Amino acid sequence: MKKNNNDSEGSRQPSATLEESATPTSSHPSLDTRRAPFLQPLLEPAFWVAIISLIAGLYVSQSVEPQWREQKTVIQVYENANGELVYLNRGKESRIDQAVPYEKAELRQQNLDQLSGPPEIRQQWAVETTLQPEGIKQQYFLLEAKFHFGAWSLLPAIVAIALCLLTKEPLTALLSGIIVGAFMLGRFDLTDQVLISNLATRNAAGVLLLYLWLLGGLLGIWSKTGAAQAFATFMTQRFVRGPKSAKLVAWLLGVIFFQGGSVSTVLVGTTVKPLADKENISHEEMSYIVDSTASPIAALLAFNAWPAYIQALIFVPGVAFLATEADRISFFFNSVPFSFYAMFAVLGTFLVSIEFTKFSGQGIRDAIKRSRSTGELDAPGARPLSARELEVSRVPKGYPPHVIEFFIPIILIIGIAVGTFIITGIPKVNWAFGTALLVSAIIALFKGMSLGNVIEGFGDGLKGVVVASVILMLAITVGAISKEAGGGFYLVELLGRSIPYWLLPLSLQLITMITAFSTGTSWGTYAIAFPLAMPLAWAVASSQGLANPELYMAVCFATVLNGSVYGDQCSPISDTTILSAMTTGCDLMDHVKTQIVPASLAASCAALLWTLVVLLIA
Repeated sequence: MKKNNNDSEGSRQPSATLEESATPTSSHPSLDTRRAPFLQPLLEPAFWVAIISLIAGLYVSQSVEPQWREQKTVIQVYENANGELVYLNRGKESRIDQAVPYEKAELRQQNLDQLSGPPEIRQQWAVETTLQPEGIKQQYFLLEAKFHFGAWSLLPAIVAIALCLLTKEPLTALLSGIIVGAFMLGRFDLTDQVLISNLATRNAAGVLLLYLWLLGGLLGIWSKTGAAQAFATFMTQRFVRGPKSAKLVAWLLGVIFFQGGSVSTVLVGTTVKPLADKENISHEEMSYIVDSTASPIAALLAFNAWPAYIQALIFVPGVAFLATEADRISFFFNSVPFSFYAMFAVLGTFLVSIEFTKFSGQGIRDAIKRSRSTGELDAPGARPLSARELEVSRVPKGYPPHVIEFFIPIILIIGIAVGTFIITGIPKVNWAFGTALLVSAIIALFKGMSLGNVIEGFGDGLKGVVVASVILMLAITVGAISKEAGGGFYLVELLGRSIPYWLLPLSLQLITMITAFSTGTSWGTYAIAFPLAMPLAWAVASSQGLANPELYMAVCFATVLNGSVYGDQCSPISDTTILSAMTTGCDLMDHVKTQIVPASLAASCAALLWTLVVLLIA
């Protein structure tokens, strides 16, 4: 050590000079970040994106007037046994207290155009009476006052997505998008007016309960009991003979768990991760397979909650094949053959499963080559969403792991989720995961594990998913901010012009892809797009004299359905994207960048087919 301390200055100087000549620095001496590290952020593009975006948010709040728009949703109403006028809202009856004549409604567009500020009310029921050949007919509407800031409405989502791509740090990117959106809306008290108001909701509480407490706790106990590794060993010994067969198991589970969305993502991801890791399957491959078989399969095998939710959004006055709830559900299933994107997405995951990667993109090919040759499941510099607590088993000495500790909870999760859906129409996912967690803990205790070790495993599980849960909460918040700022509504409004019939399906696909990508939600996009897209499609079909308007409507329906799935699936602020990365242990942005290539190819092929169908048949 003494020799090192007495090195001559002359012996050190050439090394320093060489380093300076080899390392690029700013030409301006005041920006030499080696001497002033605090100046480093000034050289980062992400820093200036954030600063300029904040200034733009302030500009919008002070100088850009919101544009108020009428949103009219036709609702099918009926009288219940008590003689009350009601409608079905997510399977439950909701009463209509009062409906004003439509021509006198405050929220008609003619009245909104005359306002100099926000309307006094944001929602009201209206009724329109018309004389039909069969008699007098009354049509009920739910009128809502929506606003947007024009193209500025897209700013929060653009900031969040751009910073995710630039920094690969989703926490700060999402928080930046939230702050920009809050500034645009004039909410400068970020804690009380933005974060607390959005996080203190039933939806946010449900996310924390399911994905932090129940899912995290279950994963932690599996790590403590060795159940996940026991499952991987069991499958390897009996069914899996290498990476291909392991990925085929994941693909098949994605098809079987066709409930869609976050439920399928969590079930498949948590089931196959230990098996995939054992077979040196990269996390990028597995997160792509899990994500691209969740919602696409739900759109194809639609024996789930999707038809019941969507049918309420696609009623069009005067269209016979959309007149009743049964008609609309039948229309949903008749449109399934046109869900070309979903078909190509599922086919793409199958091809990757059998390691046919010609169409999967360079990112997935590089991930396969890296993981097989080096055993590295993540790219260099990756920041996986699952923590180290969940990467390895921490089985107490003397405790015998058994595969049954994995199978029983999984069977309970599937059985309760599917059973409650059949009985009630809504899968009770919290019940399913809560029961699985409780049973896993009881089995461990009966097999001799101490209560302290069980609690320790539960705590490790919470620590393992806490970052992903926070990201998920922020993603929900930035999606809500973007929706409130009118981003999705502005995009859909762009289609309110005259458009050739053959171009409408492609336009609907693009607009829903962008909307869902910007807001991180497919179902939220449905609520915005379907009430506008379906009447528009019918008007185009009628005015341009199409020979087969029902088929044309089915194609337009499929483009909205599938375009929204694509945008949700590829968005870094989507819950399913985040959960796919979390449950498979992948870096969020690595998952986004590798998935978007095959997904975009599938979307392009689907767009071509939709256009050909309406040109040749409709």
